[in-house]
Amino acid sequence: MTKTILLNNRPQGKPTVSNFEFVNEDAELKVGEGEILLEAAYVSVDPYLRGRMSDAKSYVPPFELNKPVQSGVVAKVMASKNKNFSEGDYVSGLLSWKTQQISNGEGLLKVDGNKAPLSTYLGVLGMTGLTAYLGLNEIGKPKAGETIVVSGAAGAVGSIVGQIAKILGLRVIGIAGTDEKINMLKSKFGFDAGINYNTSKDINADIKALAPNGVDIYFDNVGGPISDAVLFNINRFARIIICGAISVYNETELPKSVSVQPFLVKNSALMQGFIVSNYAEKFPEAMKHLSGWLAEGKLTYSETIVEGFDNIPNAFIDLFEGKNKGKMIVKI
Repeated sequence: MTKTILLNNRPQGKPTVSNFEFVNEDAELKVGEGEILLEAAYVSVDPYLRGRMSDAKSYVPPFELNKPVQSGVVAKVMASKNKNFSEGDYVSGLLSWKTQQISNGEGLLKVDGNKAPLSTYLGVLGMTGLTAYLGLNEIGKPKAGETIVVSGAAGAVGSIVGQIAKILGLRVIGIAGTDEKINMLKSKFGFDAGINYNTSKDINADIKALAPNGVDIYFDNVGGPISDAVLFNINRFARIIICGAISVYNETELPKSVSVQPFLVKNSALMQGFIVSNYAEKFPEAMKHLSGWLAEGKLTYSETIVEGFDNIPNAFIDLFEGKNKGKMIVKI
């Protein structure tokens, strides 16, 4: 029996379990010429999936109603009639939320669980790590001695951005939502300082105190008032990297925010959004650095692993409550 999770209806505001439908299919999956049978091992849940659940125009087409949701998945090859894959191989790629599925192998990468845990290919050695490395380096152009602020710093991308910045010789300040996360940023990931946005009385003032010489790079994962506060502290020629805006993804009304133009003009600053596929030609170079740093112990990672296929929607919804430390992954 194959379990599948469909998008049942489009969320209004924060997603709920009722937005999803569970379907069981009894039909045996048959492998045709050039195809492989895959069994899901790990499923990635990511904030950007919320955008695909709306029917608004975006950089990727929206999910279709009554069709399976898709995300990054590590799967085991159970049977193969494709010369590029053998039974027992593990692969990573964009796949449907199904316990088993047929694929022609296009877009799938073989991954080696002997070199690194399989889950890391959805995180530090997957799109998460690539996003952190390429966003920081291609837009941020970091230089040793500079100061970077990272929002959503205890999340999957933010925690890796901060570590890479430290490797490159920057002062790193992270913003997260609990004291426990702030302690983790400093003790596990080597951040120089942290701000708990839930207990801070004035984030602007806290940034000014921790970055008395100003902010050269801001890696933005959250948007909203936190990002507004950072703008008041940016230096001349600052680079603002827009990776995500999780704080406003579920808003049903247009959020109010400060006007960014005066800050950018006054400081000759750059603000640029990106998606990781913009830099696809640089994936091999990025992977070489990420895997090397991981092997050398210069880079570590945090995962929140939820068990059970049926818990995929709940794990996704928990992202918007900040219940994850590092990468949120569902183990099937």
